[in-house]
Amino acid sequence: MDLSRSRAVASPLVREVCVNRGGQAGTIDDALVRRLHDELDAAEADTRCRVLLITSEPGVFSTGMDLVDAARTPGPQESGGRFFDLLRRFTRTPLVVAAVVDGRVAGGGVGLLAACDLVLATPRSTFALPEALWGLLPCCVLPFLIRRTGFQRAYAMALTTRPLGTAEAAACGLVDEVADDPAKAVRRLVFRAGKLDGATVGDLKRYAGALWAITDDTRRLAVEELDRLMALPRVRDRLTAYAAHGRYPWES
Repeated sequence: MDLSRSRAVASPLVREVCVNRGGQAGTIDDALVRRLHDELDAAEADTRCRVLLITSEPGVFSTGMDLVDAARTPGPQESGGRFFDLLRRFTRTPLVVAAVVDGRVAGGGVGLLAACDLVLATPRSTFALPEALWGLLPCCVLPFLIRRTGFQRAYAMALTTRPLGTAEAAACGLVDEVADDPAKAVRRLVFRAGKLDGATVGDLKRYAGALWAITDDTRRLAVEELDRLMALPRVRDRLTAYAAHGRYPWES
């Protein structure tokens, strides 16, 4: 979603970051996680900024974890901990973190949205957790998704791997607003955010975080479970087959 020419994004109130990497369909790797941390650092350091806006190229927002990279990385998945820390930081920064979705979202991309304060999506967007097809679980995603949608919807998404359309995602709280023209919705968001003091946003997040805490124990459980699953031979075989031959598990 290229909003770079919209008046909303040109505002000093907004810092925009596009999560798509050229030719890699928005996969999440350490480089992207570091870039999002850096963008958040810059936004927090800018006293004028009120909104970190996460966008993408049309068609795909994020396909989740970079499976090729995961197949080449034996041992503990330290990247899982870094990704979890990024999501938790979204929930704590005194900025409004918003995402604009126009297309497919899967796996860790759903986690990015779940940790955002507000999600705007076009009607053609879809949202899925396909990890179980690989023998994995959305370990770092679920704590944030449960916080946003409730236990049963998050559990059902992980269990069935079935994509949700935008209307379903809005009904369960994963999407906050559906818009054919996201730029207009962004302008409304920026207008309202510009009326708020950053300290007030920080106070709200701190209070809400105390009401529904995502703790260090939650992080430890998520990372340990991810490491356990990634070490299983059946999972490694599936990831290796995909990295080497582009073969999905259900094609075996």
